[in-house]
Amino acid sequence: MGQTIAEKILAAHADVSRVEPGEIIEASVDVAMSHEMLGTRVIPHVEAAEIEHLWDSDRVVIMLDHWAPAPTVEAAMIHQRVRRFVERYGVTHFYDVGTGICHQVLADYGHLRPGELLVGTDSHTTTGGALGVFATGIGATDMAVVLATGRLWFRVPESIRITLSGKLRDKVMGKDVILHILGELGAGGAAYKVLEFQGDGIEHLSIASRMTITNMSVEADAKAAIMPADQKVETYVQARTEIPFKPAKPDSDASYTQTLQYDVSKLVPQVATPSSPTQVVPVSEIEDVPIDQAFLGSCTNGRIEDIRMAARIINGKRVAKSVRFLVIPASRNVYQKALREGLLEILLTAGAVIGPPTCGPCFGGHCGLLADGEVCISTSNRNFSGRMGSPDAEIYLASPATVAASAITGKITDPRKDV
Repeated sequence: MGQTIAEKILAAHADVSRVEPGEIIEASVDVAMSHEMLGTRVIPHVEAAEIEHLWDSDRVVIMLDHWAPAPTVEAAMIHQRVRRFVERYGVTHFYDVGTGICHQVLADYGHLRPGELLVGTDSHTTTGGALGVFATGIGATDMAVVLATGRLWFRVPESIRITLSGKLRDKVMGKDVILHILGELGAGGAAYKVLEFQGDGIEHLSIASRMTITNMSVEADAKAAIMPADQKVETYVQARTEIPFKPAKPDSDASYTQTLQYDVSKLVPQVATPSSPTQVVPVSEIEDVPIDQAFLGSCTNGRIEDIRMAARIINGKRVAKSVRFLVIPASRNVYQKALREGLLEILLTAGAVIGPPTCGPCFGGHCGLLADGEVCISTSNRNFSGRMGSPDAEIYLASPATVAASAITGKITDPRKDV
């Protein structure tokens, strides 16, 4: 019996020839990532354990992105605590306020390498699977163990194979793919399983679109999501790091608990309705719902292709008077590209508000909060009640194309229409 991508990566990091689903293993970690959670929850465990040295300060990546810039004294104190930790332990890779959102920064600076094992104190660490990495979120105590030893135990997960075929039509995006899949899987449909994406449909997807898909896979409760690293991925990674890597490919006779197939060429724009990312319908079913705010950004959809799409749709038009259109690039690198290409000028002229690279409204921490009864259409990954401010507000999730079109009309709108 062959092995899945996840099984091959975990076996290699457990120094064994093969692993079986359900088996408990201890594996070596290649990269450990943490953000503000380091200052709020991880550091107390490190201090309690009296850890004198990190297992490898060059394999630890720390950044500040959720409350950035600090909106309160409490947040500023957390940031200060993190900076002192970085200095105390000699962390090589520290990305301070303004660098960007952790999952995008990991990709920007070559910390995502095919075939590696990465853990992070954030549930959307699954994003890294787009580059062939077994990337998964862990808790504070587990991260303290990793920081001290470089190793962690895992229960080998089963895998679900998702085969994508075809090519997306114009103004239908990677976000629509994953929303449609989530609508079918449901909130617990991949509980402690790996979503392994295969098929020629992946070849037509950009790196950014792939990251969107693996990012939101956790909304089905997936332990990880992963795609085989093709030439497009290898070229992308090699441009950002000189560290060698060894991609893992699935065996043709690997075992999966379930196989799902999707022809993405038949897909239409999708929208997740309040208050679950898995409560999904085609945009045609909820068009004309009035909105107060539109948000383009987050670790899900704040990349350059997303901003390009929004600028393309909104160029020469104006944001509706009743709408606040917030645009937040996912990283400084994305921000600079958008500046050079004139995209931010287009969006500003149309009436958008541009923010610094940060999680921002997605996390509901310090900007773009919603008042009672307000409605937002967002490119972020979660629309839980209270996620972006008032628990009496409503959040719809959609692609950058749908969000931009809706910002113009002031209501949820199919981006394929002439707006």
